[in-house]
Amino acid sequence: MGNYKNIHISGMTCANCAKGIEKHLNSKGIKDVIIDFPNSEARFIESEYNNTEIIIKEIESIGYKGKEEEIEEDNLVEKLFAISLVFTIPLFSHMFLNEGHFLQNPIVQFFLAIPVYLIGCYYFGRSAWNSIKTGVPNMDVLIIMGTTAAFFYSIVGSIAFHGTAEAHNYLFFETAATIITLVLLGNVLEHRSVKQTTSAIKELSAIQNLTAKKENKDETIQNIPFKDISPNDILLVNSGDKIPTDGIIISGEGYFDESMFTGESESILKSNAEHVIGGTILIDGNIKMEAQKVGKDTVLSHIIKLVKQAQNNKPNIQRLGDKVSSIFVPVVLIISLLTFVISHYLFDISISDAVMRSIAVLVISCPCAMGLATPTAVMVGLGRAAKMGILIKGGDTLEKFAKIKHIVFDKTGTLTSGEFKIDEINCEKSQKSTIVNLLYSLEIHSSHPIAKSIIKSLENEAYLLDISDIKEIKGMGIEAKWKGDSYKLGSEKFVNHFDENYQLFLFKNDSLIATIKCSDEQKENLSDTIQNLKNVGLTTTILSGDKQKKCEELGQSIGIDKVYGEQLPYEKLEKIEQLNKEGLSAMVGDGINDAPALAKAHVGISLGGSTEVAIESAQIVVLNTSNLKQIEQAYKISQHTLLTIKQNLFWAFSYNIVAIPIAALGFLNPMWGALFMAFSDVIVIGNSLRLKKKKIFK
Repeated sequence: MGNYKNIHISGMTCANCAKGIEKHLNSKGIKDVIIDFPNSEARFIESEYNNTEIIIKEIESIGYKGKEEEIEEDNLVEKLFAISLVFTIPLFSHMFLNEGHFLQNPIVQFFLAIPVYLIGCYYFGRSAWNSIKTGVPNMDVLIIMGTTAAFFYSIVGSIAFHGTAEAHNYLFFETAATIITLVLLGNVLEHRSVKQTTSAIKELSAIQNLTAKKENKDETIQNIPFKDISPNDILLVNSGDKIPTDGIIISGEGYFDESMFTGESESILKSNAEHVIGGTILIDGNIKMEAQKVGKDTVLSHIIKLVKQAQNNKPNIQRLGDKVSSIFVPVVLIISLLTFVISHYLFDISISDAVMRSIAVLVISCPCAMGLATPTAVMVGLGRAAKMGILIKGGDTLEKFAKIKHIVFDKTGTLTSGEFKIDEINCEKSQKSTIVNLLYSLEIHSSHPIAKSIIKSLENEAYLLDISDIKEIKGMGIEAKWKGDSYKLGSEKFVNHFDENYQLFLFKNDSLIATIKCSDEQKENLSDTIQNLKNVGLTTTILSGDKQKKCEELGQSIGIDKVYGEQLPYEKLEKIEQLNKEGLSAMVGDGINDAPALAKAHVGISLGGSTEVAIESAQIVVLNTSNLKQIEQAYKISQHTLLTIKQNLFWAFSYNIVAIPIAALGFLNPMWGALFMAFSDVIVIGNSLRLKKKKIFK
């Protein structure tokens, strides 16, 4: 997926600001830069044309600030809201006081309103101007135009009718101030809510902010931060501590909580020579470990990176919101102008009422809700999945996976444990030792799950032979030469020899010298997981290179709908293509021979212990390899995320479709309009945040 670099941006007030920056960068020939409003970041792959210095320069040329290091939040909007509120409360309260009260004086109202208006010009005006420069006008354009119209209309009215009772009909200082204050309040709530949608990444990153106990060569103990851990450092971990980094236990044992990666609540006992993962917790016990992967190379760092990169991929459903929000502000300006003209000149409504109607149209309109509808839901969905040990590589993947009709499973290492054992080696007794050594020497050059298991089971009784001309045919077998003879080891199709009682056949110079019987066990809770996937309407299929009979036996025992065994890699591709024509498909696999099928399916799902090429070929990676429950969980998270996006977009569209006509018809005071607009974003974000705690699993 490439190595993305980040630039932190300050000055964005809404999702349209992000679109404007992207548009500006694209106009300057800077492509493939993602502006992430919720995280206040620009993400890109650095190249000759896309480098940090150029991008920061262009971002700052349109009024925003960009830095490589994270920009500390100064809570500016909260401070501005507090100041505005102090002046707005007495100004607003004049509406409930008698005519002789000093707050009814236009001059007093002017001096109470002007600090709030200047704050509005500073905060919303700058943002509005920046957005106009980028060609994507944002919500702040509407706010500044509405408040400016109310403020200067009040000044003109108070001067024109100074000293008369009619002057009060033209005073709307409280409207201008209240609009600014309420929208600032909405911004405060929105910023706080958006922070919560990105909390999953922050929580995962916070796990790495720990101190490790390093044992020096002189056996003294030194406390060092995570960033200073080096490979081969000896670290001490006690009960209750987090594992500082990925490594291997060199002494001691203990029970580990790895639920953040596997989703399993039960602790795991680990001891000498077993691997531990940084960020997991040693619940009980004491260990000494050797650091192996540190910094950006740890599993947790890769997860954080994948989740961040996943946010770059927008689901197709977002395009509708993006298109509408890009033309939203100009359309609202036209509607506002038409509202004034039609109200005053066609229906003979007074100028003051017509002005208030047009202002109400401006301030109640909210393109931000449409801009936030999708990314906030995607971030919460991706974050919830990541915290359960499910890595989903993008919002587009969430959308596709929620719509799949077929789910296809490889057998070996996916439905079964992949930990094979040799049940029987059928050969001449005098040749047994040589056969064992040949098996070991051939299979050590293969990455197939059966080969790995055979190597593991034979490593204590076999030794390597000096074989040459090694050639592996993926998914079928391996051949080589030893002492001038040619040897072939593999499946029935590879050696063209059939015997349903055995899985592997060893040939010497075209003569069969040994048959090998292997077996492996199916994974935990497999029948329940398959049944749950079928219950939600998915068609389940086994697509395996293993024997048809074995595949059928497994399929029947766990309730699989369709079974295709003895499939070569190209045959797997053909079956996936066939399923793709019938509806969206997902493929679950773990080996090199599954990589093409994973890539061909609409959604490829790889297991955490898989080969690197399978993980790179997949759009979803599940870290728990002991059972497939996480696949069902990933599907339900995807479904509920897509549902949340649809709910958000429905609210954003329907709010504007209903609110704008109500304001244009004069049924909505601009101040109420500002209040509703300020909370429209919060409602969208709040609905997204429900995904965090929403009960979607039985």
